[in-house]
Amino acid sequence: MEWTLVAGVVAGLLISVVTAPVGVSGAVFLLPVHLSVFGVPNPSITPTNLLFNVVAGPGALWRYRSDGALLGPLARRLVAGTLPGVVVGAVIRVYALPGPTVYRLLIAGLLLPLGLWLCTRTLLPARRTRPAASAEPSPAGLTALALAVGVVGGIYGIGGGSLVGPVLVARGLPVARVAPAALATTFVTSVVGAVTYAVLSLVGTGDIAPDWWLGLACGLGGLVGGYLGARLQPRLPERALRLLLGTLATAIGGLYAAQALT
Repeated sequence: MEWTLVAGVVAGLLISVVTAPVGVSGAVFLLPVHLSVFGVPNPSITPTNLLFNVVAGPGALWRYRSDGALLGPLARRLVAGTLPGVVVGAVIRVYALPGPTVYRLLIAGLLLPLGLWLCTRTLLPARRTRPAASAEPSPAGLTALALAVGVVGGIYGIGGGSLVGPVLVARGLPVARVAPAALATTFVTSVVGAVTYAVLSLVGTGDIAPDWWLGLACGLGGLVGGYLGARLQPRLPERALRLLLGTLATAIGGLYAAQALT
């Protein structure tokens, strides 16, 4: 038990240091660790991941608070779309996707395209981007996009902001603007998602409630790592970070696709 908690703190810290600078929740890479290393059962693994986001989120958000992006229109629209989506995703996860094979295929289906997309966007020659004002989707389009990724985030346990962030950056919005809004969205929707799973655990059967101790341990590591990662953002080469994230996502997605298919 003691080794598991220490390993959880270290894993949360290391992952968050790398992911926080680009506005990606460390939960997107922590979930395979929960599944394969710590053996968290399904569907308890998803609320455990959401619990990590709840505890770890304030670390990076505290660092990003000074520029006002946390309360800006981009963050508000993302939250408005992902909040109902994450509730729907939690219900789908508990009642429609309980099996480990389906869950591994879901992980592969999310991480493989995300990783390949990040790598492609990083390695291709930079093209002239549109101004940020025209790159941002319309309010209705942004809310619809946030709703869709909220559903996926509720199923996967990442809150949604980690998926919508790369989409907005790919459209030409600067990382410095997207990262705080994406992390704020992930934090708020993770709170709602964790509460939803707690309620479902009272009326359902099986491993629905989170692994509280492991989630808290990983979250404490992520709290420190997220703050450090956000603090290091101006000093880190963005191209290298995106390529690293893409490579990790592609490798993990490929691994789980192979496991599910065999």
